[in-house]
Amino acid sequence: MKTAAHTSVALDDIQGIVRFGYKHHSQASLLLLRVKDREAARAWLAAAPVTSAASIAPLPATALQLALSSEGLAALGVPREIVEGFSAEFIAGMGSDASRARRLGDVDANAPTAWRWGVGNATPHVLLMLYALPGHLAAWQAEIERQCAAGFTTLARWPCGDLRGVEPFGFVDGISQPELDWQRTRPAQDAEQPGYANRTCLGEFLLGYPNEYGGYTDRPLLDPQHDRQGLLPRAEDAPDQADLGRNGSYLVLRQLQQDVPGFWQWVDHQAGGDPTRREQLASAMVGRTRDGVPLAQTPPPATGAAVDLNDFSFDPDPCGVRCPLGAHVRRANPRSADLPPGNPGVLSWFKRTLGFDSEALGLDLVASTRFHRLLRRGRAYGQPVPQAEALQNRAGTDETGLFFICLNANIARQFEFVQSAWLAGTHFNGLRNESDPLLGTRGATPEGRPTDGFSMPQAQGADQCLHGLPQFVTLRGGAYFFLPGIRALRYLAQAR
Repeated sequence: MKTAAHTSVALDDIQGIVRFGYKHHSQASLLLLRVKDREAARAWLAAAPVTSAASIAPLPATALQLALSSEGLAALGVPREIVEGFSAEFIAGMGSDASRARRLGDVDANAPTAWRWGVGNATPHVLLMLYALPGHLAAWQAEIERQCAAGFTTLARWPCGDLRGVEPFGFVDGISQPELDWQRTRPAQDAEQPGYANRTCLGEFLLGYPNEYGGYTDRPLLDPQHDRQGLLPRAEDAPDQADLGRNGSYLVLRQLQQDVPGFWQWVDHQAGGDPTRREQLASAMVGRTRDGVPLAQTPPPATGAAVDLNDFSFDPDPCGVRCPLGAHVRRANPRSADLPPGNPGVLSWFKRTLGFDSEALGLDLVASTRFHRLLRRGRAYGQPVPQAEALQNRAGTDETGLFFICLNANIARQFEFVQSAWLAGTHFNGLRNESDPLLGTRGATPEGRPTDGFSMPQAQGADQCLHGLPQFVTLRGGAYFFLPGIRALRYLAQAR
């Protein structure tokens, strides 16, 4: 039987970015810091004005969010035995070794050896995310930087803005987000889910809560002797332990430079300059039209009709005739269930479960989505490049791209799986030698086969294939961070 303590969520201990996207805070800035004076850094972190998830009404003029890398914890003097309680991926870091880079598709121009930041002395210790209503960022950022000056040096300072619903290539974005079960009504048990659902257990994104498997993700649990001041909450699954992870999450940051002119000019060339065909090809690569309508939605919405852009599945389009199997949105969120689709009834379930349904086997090529969801909180940087200017190569010299930011409780099972198996994977959904049409690096397979193609199944006849896709997105740096609960942040600021 659940008690109140096992159903309540301490919103005032959770950083606001988990609950809110701060979409009204159209001015933003990301700061990467390195510790230069441990005691001064600790003193600032102990009182940093971090905004909680308790409320966003009325809208605050500013909001500060804060995350720490494993190198940052070490630089602050957090005891090694505490740091070792975090996940192996977080401790090692994103750019730590060639094997991880290969799995993530961070090779060739995307390799860590080419990153501007994220490795060696350019590894950040602290990430500050500043959000502000129009007209409030400059003075507030100056004040935060003044406060940090004694304890930190600034590794990077990036102004960025709200996506306003559109990513740099010009497509509506941020539509498909998991719905977090803040009320904790979703059963926390490893029970088979017959269909895709958007509501997700809180433990998929916040440590210290049950996940989709019905278990608790490993995180640092401490003997109360290490928390004599009682700063930390106690663990639900181990009430005699202090839970350093509870109400925290792992944050992934990747700087993605986007070649907007290169994308639109290449698609235009493939379309022979035909504007209608150009839009069709670009939409097929993304999986949505530029205004966000999913290609897989059935029946297609009437022109001008109000539609829920997230209310669809790929089940009615198993062969990818409407939305190609390798389209970006299909890779990022396949909307797959625990079993492949089939007829209702016990006999059908039995045959699909044991693999006796040959048709279902052909549809069971993608892992269940509910175990691999990401909560995205990205921001664009640089000046937007309108399509007309991109086609004429009048984009100017400013770099344009996206700071990909996502939250997850298990870096390996969530971010790294999605990135390696679905986005960078060249055999996703039964495809052969194709990577993500937007994010792929186009590097050859170990057997030397090219991966610069994109296939579009047709209702009749052979697939239509595009060949020679260039690389449209280049990774400029990346890192893993721990986004602590606010009580955990205060604890880490004094842990010795």
